Amino acid sequence: MKEYTKRRNLNRGYMKLEVWNIGMELFEFSFRLTSKINLDLKLRSQILNSSSSISSNIAEGYCRKSINEYLQFLNISPGSSGELFTRISGLKLTNLISETDFEEFDQLHYKLENKLLALVKSVQNKKLSGTWDNLIHEPESEYNDQVE
Repeated sequence: MKEYTKRRNLNRGYMKLEVWNIGMELFEFSFRLTSKINLDLKLRSQILNSSSSISSNIAEGYCRKSINEYLQFLNISPGSSGELFTRISGLKLTNLISETDFEEFDQLHYKLENKLLALVKSVQNKKLSGTWDNLIHEPESEYNDQVE
């Protein structure tokens, strides 16, 4: 897991989620992949937008704190994932990327999809069982401006 910042609080808890970290890794891979080939700017933008949308929606839903909103944003992420897969598959189909690059992408993308589906199922189960808790339990002193 990469360290994005030293500052932590409850709202940034999504950074602990494996699926969010894989989403960031997939964005980084997509960025590197599209940087090394000659692509139309619109297509490159669409690839990077769909790629960044996956982890962005996980984070945004997490920060909403309402289970219904969290699920709403989590359920947007698979759509972005499908869009990304379709666009990268098109690059493979037109021989703009190598089989090796596609295989590396596909493995990472598949891992992300499975983690995302597991997270959605877990949150849905918490909703159904009534075990979702959106209260802040940590002492307020943990949310000061100092870096620990």
